[in-house]
Amino acid sequence: MVFSIESDNLKDFLPETEELDFSHPAVRDKAAELATHAQTEIDFVQAAYEFVRDQINHSWDIQSRRVTRKASEVLTYAEGICYAKSNLLAALLRANGVPTGFCYQRLTLGDEPETGYCIHALNAVYLESHQRWVRLDARGNKEGVDAQFSLEREQLAFPVRTELGEVDYPTIFARPHPKTMNVLANNEDCLQMYAHGLPTEI
Repeated sequence: MVFSIESDNLKDFLPETEELDFSHPAVRDKAAELATHAQTEIDFVQAAYEFVRDQINHSWDIQSRRVTRKASEVLTYAEGICYAKSNLLAALLRANGVPTGFCYQRLTLGDEPETGYCIHALNAVYLESHQRWVRLDARGNKEGVDAQFSLEREQLAFPVRTELGEVDYPTIFARPHPKTMNVLANNEDCLQMYAHGLPTEI
């Protein structure tokens, strides 16, 4: 895929924001811990990605009603939907100076268009050592979902089925899309939100 980068300035993909609160002690300490065990930039990015993918539960998978939004909340409670998990991964990476953005897909909520559509969030990471962006999906693996860290072949959580009206948006955003953050900020029951309240397009 040819990406459309929201900004040509990599510094725009580094700031702390309300949702990416990497100066929070818990986020700062976890980022430092992950970096301590990494020999290279690639090692660190992969470690952070696999931590969020594997150690942070997807709220729907565990049927949790808790809504998390800020990176510190996602880390503290070890759960969140894809919008929240992408915030945590971005915060961990940005805390160590790795430019990180946000990407989106429009997917069917179930297996067929009749189930409706929702927006799915993932990250794009700029690897200085390779001088390019790579997309990583930390949604969390389960039966039928096998996202992996790979520099050779992109392996995301969900293949986009254009014949069913699904869309792989090419833009790499510097901040989480407002529609995704608004839905987290304005809901208190994650299961209701996930089933009926997610945005359907960006």
